[in-house]
Amino acid sequence: MPTTPFGPPHPDGGPRPGTRRRRTAAALLAGALAAATLVMLPATSSQAAPAPAAQSTAGPVEGGGDLGPNVHVFDPSTPDIQGTVDQIFKEQESAQFGEGRHALLFKPGTYDGLNVQIGFYTAISGLGLSPDDTHFNGDVTVDAGWFDGNATQNFWRSAENLSLSPVNGTNRWAVSQAAPFRRMHVRGGLNLAPDGYGWASGGYIADSRIDGEVGPYSQQQWYTRDSSVGGWTNGVWNMVFSGVQGAPGQGFPEPPYTTLETTPISREKPFLYLDGDEYKVFVPEKRTNARGVSWEGDQQGESLPLDQFYVVKPGATAATINAAVDQGLHLLFTPGVHHVDETIDIGRADTVVLGLGYATIVPDDGVTAVKVADVDGVRLAGLLIDAGAENSRTLVEIGEEGSSAGHADNPTTVQDVFIRIGGAGPGKATTSLVVNSNDTIIDHTWIWRADHGEGVGWETNRADYGVQVNGDDVLATGLFVEHFNKYDVVWAGERGRTIFYQNEKAYDAPDQAAIQNGDTQGYAAYKFEDSVDTHEGWGLGSYCNYNVDPAIRQEHGFQAPVKPGVKFHGLLTVSLGGMGHYDHVINQVGEPTQGSDTVPSTITEFPLP
Repeated sequence: MPTTPFGPPHPDGGPRPGTRRRRTAAALLAGALAAATLVMLPATSSQAAPAPAAQSTAGPVEGGGDLGPNVHVFDPSTPDIQGTVDQIFKEQESAQFGEGRHALLFKPGTYDGLNVQIGFYTAISGLGLSPDDTHFNGDVTVDAGWFDGNATQNFWRSAENLSLSPVNGTNRWAVSQAAPFRRMHVRGGLNLAPDGYGWASGGYIADSRIDGEVGPYSQQQWYTRDSSVGGWTNGVWNMVFSGVQGAPGQGFPEPPYTTLETTPISREKPFLYLDGDEYKVFVPEKRTNARGVSWEGDQQGESLPLDQFYVVKPGATAATINAAVDQGLHLLFTPGVHHVDETIDIGRADTVVLGLGYATIVPDDGVTAVKVADVDGVRLAGLLIDAGAENSRTLVEIGEEGSSAGHADNPTTVQDVFIRIGGAGPGKATTSLVVNSNDTIIDHTWIWRADHGEGVGWETNRADYGVQVNGDDVLATGLFVEHFNKYDVVWAGERGRTIFYQNEKAYDAPDQAAIQNGDTQGYAAYKFEDSVDTHEGWGLGSYCNYNVDPAIRQEHGFQAPVKPGVKFHGLLTVSLGGMGHYDHVINQVGEPTQGSDTVPSTITEFPLP
């Protein structure tokens, strides 16, 4: 089949119909002791380690300790690094819904000749304070050979805090949702497409420097924040940039670039690093009107030693976790699957809750997985929340209902927190993420009602709402929300801002009646309550692929009150291969999408001039 370097494979060189139809179808390990030397352990398989006995809450909870068997620590003298990472990749390459979880941590130094391929639930990170402290003369690679060159299911993996000199001059990072590329320095180019330029559906870069060109090629949408690039080759539907040096100029819809000179507010994700032999977590400061990376020059932030963290391992009870927080400890979740039978309550300001290696929290008995009080400066980062079989009213809550305090000087941040309903097994939740606290920053999240895997069906993994925002002055940078039975996002807070939104409506609606919303055909992908007077959004897209009943009509992708303070820049809707139909883009504005050509309908500015 002919291919083109500027779009998915298609005889005519354009996006292929159904492009987003992704869903058919001896080593050394190290545990870290705070202020202590490493203890090296033999490698284990990708299966989750047996859960230790439940930890008692009697007596004070100890901070620090080892990081568990699925944290792999390397230094340049470690023998057979390539063999170790190859074995982990072999286990994780196609384990889309497996229980294996891995963090690959590289101590500062130079590593020659490595090609670290990254599979599911695998996070690779450098352990320096700067990305340039840990350098690979080699590659960190994601490709899609396991899925016949289709990258649209390359979820749940990450690369952070490394510098690379790619062997052939360009590093390949062909991913889709929930696969952040953060604090990276690529001394060359970056190719975001799989080998052969197969299908690819979008992702996220932040706080990174790419000296050469970035080539998205077949990526349909992408968001890049607070970074520097040597160039950008093309765009398919929706490329969004904020605070990116070297980004292409504003051009939406042709070329499909939405470009903001700065990011109004940002604060980078906390990360683990080594200070000598001591593990610490660096917590970056908030930046306003940010542009470019945060790690060149003096880095602003706070370092927290590991003994100030309760190191959470599978088998720890929610009662112990909550006791640790009440005692004044932060939380570091190790790679694995963590079941909780009561809510993890974060009630103390400035608490850091950080997951390593796609640490996964499963709420049992219908509880909410995590609640954050209406306090300053909580950092919630690096977690996968997997809904349990019994319906949870909510999965993550930021602030209590009716929260009213201001947090502009020290907002709570939600970063690389991914939520999944179904796929790995039965799961249900009425609303996945509720944000009640003012000034919250949601920085990269993928909230997904599964359309493939185990426990999937219109009622089997019922999940009516993805995100509900009630707080004022909430900022979302990189919001990915897909497949909910009703509204994917409902926004009720004032002065909200969204930079990049990617959505697909639920594929599996059985018929028109199943999504009938009163007199309206279908639920909007992004709805603003009529009470909202001020909101602004940049680079928002919604796609439909009603593959059970292609005759379904969706009245619009977006619904908003028409007021001077409600503004949008760069909106689009797409019918994938004619599987379903949007009548309008927003409200009653915008041309319909129909037929099998998979051509977006776009609105440059709303309200219309």
